[in-house]
Amino acid sequence: MTQSVNRVVLAFSGGLDTSVILKWLQQTYNCEVVTFTADLGQGEELEPARAKAQMMGVKPEHIFIDDLREEFVRDYVFPMMRANAVYEGTYLLGTSIARPLIAKRQIEIAKMVGADAVSHGATGKGNDQVRFELGYYALDPDVKVIAPWREWDLTSRTRLIEFAEAHQIPVSKDKRGEAPFSTDANMLHTSSEGKVLEDPWDEVPDYVYSRTNHPEDAPDTPEYITIDFERGDGVALNGEGMSPATLLEKLNELGKTHGIGRLDLVENRFVGMKSRGMYETPGGTIYHIAHRGIEQLTLDRGAAHLKDELAPRYAELIYNGLWFSPEREMLQAAIDHSQSHVTGTVRLKLYKGNAWVVGRKSPFSLYSEKVVTFEDDAGAYDQKDAEGFIKLNALRLRLLGRRGA
Repeated sequence: MTQSVNRVVLAFSGGLDTSVILKWLQQTYNCEVVTFTADLGQGEELEPARAKAQMMGVKPEHIFIDDLREEFVRDYVFPMMRANAVYEGTYLLGTSIARPLIAKRQIEIAKMVGADAVSHGATGKGNDQVRFELGYYALDPDVKVIAPWREWDLTSRTRLIEFAEAHQIPVSKDKRGEAPFSTDANMLHTSSEGKVLEDPWDEVPDYVYSRTNHPEDAPDTPEYITIDFERGDGVALNGEGMSPATLLEKLNELGKTHGIGRLDLVENRFVGMKSRGMYETPGGTIYHIAHRGIEQLTLDRGAAHLKDELAPRYAELIYNGLWFSPEREMLQAAIDHSQSHVTGTVRLKLYKGNAWVVGRKSPFSLYSEKVVTFEDDAGAYDQKDAEGFIKLNALRLRLLGRRGA
């Protein structure tokens, strides 16, 4: 039995799926629909979503198109990057980190307009349904959640188009054929999955890539850049101060030019299956490498190694949609504390799909050339001390050796 809903806030892109969902909600729940479209730097014109929503009967005051780019990078991407979070060793979590912000804004809008439900267009096979809904429930435990893909019988693109045509919903020509793959984009990355990418043995076709030049076609001359950090966050590129979103945008341009940030991954979804996807994270890849570079100088060994132990756990929480969980907040507090002296400048070399750290400096550097030098250290380090250090560490191994196997 369909639950009673008076007003619902729908995460709305204006594309085929969410346009069909809008009409389906109006019909199935006989409710008023409020649309929310987030500008996360996906590079698409968003005003058509406003026109589409109005055409489908949404009141102008109930159409929200919000520019969340600075908030996205400042409050979500940068905190994640402080943790050096990488899922399964390679994925920089570009899709995952956007979902809690969308969920947060949906709940805020629901409270503003007096809605009693929220809705999303994620399918019942993917991770996004989990991420959205864990966010919703964390922020409003009593909110009603409508997930059409788990309720309706429109189980194919053909059925969606038929529904759209039957209800005079405009369908662009590029949506009428079978899509070769699906994409999701924001300022941090673009992900591509499905269809032509489903066989993990087949190489990703060149036409799938949209955010990066092919590394083989990248400039033949390396480019050197610097990124300045303060307390673990990037603040300047090549000496020019920038806001978080502007910095990431500029790094995206550099990454695109040099073909940096491509990833072909078979990952373990939270819902249990493996999936193959292609991710492009040009600026984020450069930034991640640079952040690790400044930490090399400024983090104590114990703190650095503990961070490396915590990072996979932190990354899994983000991937699984647990941004608003107490354990993520606890980890964040520890990570942020570690960044108090992560300040300085990193110099990187960009060339043919790669980014290398080639220099780093910091007023809080723990690196001592005087101690580490192979030349005369003028008594800064007494090499004779190493003998006792080694013998103490070897004591248990010697005892084991004397006992025998």
